[in-house]
Amino acid sequence: MDTPFSNTAPTAGRPAWVNIVRVAVWSVCYFAFYFVQQVAELVAPLLLIVGIGWSALPHLMGIVSSSSEAGDPQAHDVIVRVSHAIPDHLNLGSHLLTPSSLIFDGLALMAAAALCATLSAVSARSM
Repeated sequence: MDTPFSNTAPTAGRPAWVNIVRVAVWSVCYFAFYFVQQVAELVAPLLLIVGIGWSALPHLMGIVSSSSEAGDPQAHDVIVRVSHAIPDHLNLGSHLLTPSSLIFDGLALMAAAALCATLSAVSARSM
């Protein structure tokens, strides 16, 4: 059964340079998709871990602060100061980073990795 993605098309009527150009174009596409997939698979977990940790840290500091109120007042003051020192956003140039944006970017990179894996498989089959 022939599909548009099958590599069973007869090449007798085509010049050899057309086949070489076709393979070269699909090779470049395969490289690009595979490269994006590898970078996304490397960066996505890092963004997710940093985003989840950053969003959980103020809550954890609040729990520690409330449990240390009855104990040492100086330790409680230090914990409160540290918890207020955690920023809720960062400006890096023109980029605004928040915990939720890092989590969303990590999930978007996972989706991009899945899409690029599919596209690289299609381009490898089309070579």
